[in-house]
Amino acid sequence: MKSCMHLLLFFLLLIKTTSSQSIITTLPGYPGPLPFKLETGYISVGEHDESQLFYYFIESERDPETDPLLFWLNGGPGCSGLSGLVFEIGPLAFDLATFGGSFPSLVINPYSWTKIASIIFIDAPVGTGFSYFTTSEGYLISDTKSASHSYLFLRKLAKSNCNGEYINPDPNNHKCLYALQLVKKCTERIYESHILEPKCEFFSSKPTDFLPGQLFVEEDPVDVLFLSKQERPWCRNYNYVPAYIWANNETIQEALHIRKGTVTNWERCNATISRSTLFYKKDVESVFKHHQLLNERGFQALVYSGDHDMSIPYMSTLKWIRNLNLTVDEGWRPWYVDGQIAGYTEKYKNINQAYITFATVKGGGHTAPEYKPKECLVMIERWLSFVPL
Repeated sequence: MKSCMHLLLFFLLLIKTTSSQSIITTLPGYPGPLPFKLETGYISVGEHDESQLFYYFIESERDPETDPLLFWLNGGPGCSGLSGLVFEIGPLAFDLATFGGSFPSLVINPYSWTKIASIIFIDAPVGTGFSYFTTSEGYLISDTKSASHSYLFLRKLAKSNCNGEYINPDPNNHKCLYALQLVKKCTERIYESHILEPKCEFFSSKPTDFLPGQLFVEEDPVDVLFLSKQERPWCRNYNYVPAYIWANNETIQEALHIRKGTVTNWERCNATISRSTLFYKKDVESVFKHHQLLNERGFQALVYSGDHDMSIPYMSTLKWIRNLNLTVDEGWRPWYVDGQIAGYTEKYKNINQAYITFATVKGGGHTAPEYKPKECLVMIERWLSFVPL
């Protein structure tokens, strides 16, 4: 609970630097008043407050005074907090069953994590979602400048021929180059975020040779609207189309108190941030020592992975946890929801009794709550309640 209070204090301090904040009671697409408290606003950051970070704050629907506060950042980098809100753990979702290409409707997500916690969703780093910059220097960001985006890019394990180096392999190591070529050939048709779902190549009229390790597929949501549902084979990116229509609607932006003209085209994931070294410099190769420090200082942690995610396979996550050289407190075992196996878990502790709980989510993809919302809600509720998964 101490760490939750620290987060709350951190949030309140940030709000003091916010030049605008608004309580949202209704939203176009949802019938009637919102059944939860929604606040939106901007947070000024940077040496001269040149970066304006947009956030959504949703109060716990249970007991906001005693329930924990979660700080949610989507990955990419460059994916909007709105994506986590409507596609993963927030109280609202788009009504995909009735969506036909026009203005989308919103429905309640019965598995929202706001049933047990208050959540801050943030558009970070600057350039993500509705966040923007007031100077050209504001867009020059990096891992260290965007410390809140402490998202660890875990790399896939390579074959021994590459001596562990597969991003920039030795050009003279022909065995390694051949091995990597075979791996690419075997995986080129696989959707990395969920290995059993179809890859959404048909979405874009300009096919792109994506970089290794890229965490999201480029979307061209307008193209798909010209196809009927019969002509349009399903893939997950189609679920994201309502978000583009909704977030780029002027009425919605007015309702959210978006500053007019600051963001001309909202994107779920800003590929410019993820790919261009001109705007975002990845100057932190590893955050392993930071994990060690937080653990030594007694912070508890829950680390979870969808077991069908190939962009960051759970075995990679498990490897860096085990490299912390902690004591296994609870061995590898299944965890259950409604009598069914929901995944597997293992618990570790250090000499200060600080615990790291690792869990896989069975059938989950890269954004596990998007694929398995019920199971993930049970997981986070148990962990926040200090009971075993």
